[in-house]
Amino acid sequence: MSFEVEDYARAKKILDKVEIFSIVANIGDSKSIINHSASTTHQQLSKEELTKAGVSEGLIRLSVGLEDTQDLINDLTKALV
Repeated sequence: MSFEVEDYARAKKILDKVEIFSIVANIGDSKSIINHSASTTHQQLSKEELTKAGVSEGLIRLSVGLEDTQDLINDLTKALV
């Protein structure tokens, strides 16, 4: 799942606040992962190339693992405030 926020600064604040989601560049694990593609997997691209690839500076990707669903919802809710 992915969603967009206003900009890189907002995305960084969200990533800094999560506690359950692991911040890693790869997607696909039994634990939940959060990723900011513009600064990890696509960091070598220029702003123009990012736009062409559909990767905004506020794009956040999630891969949900095996943790308790309500714990994950609470973690994201707290990070988004």
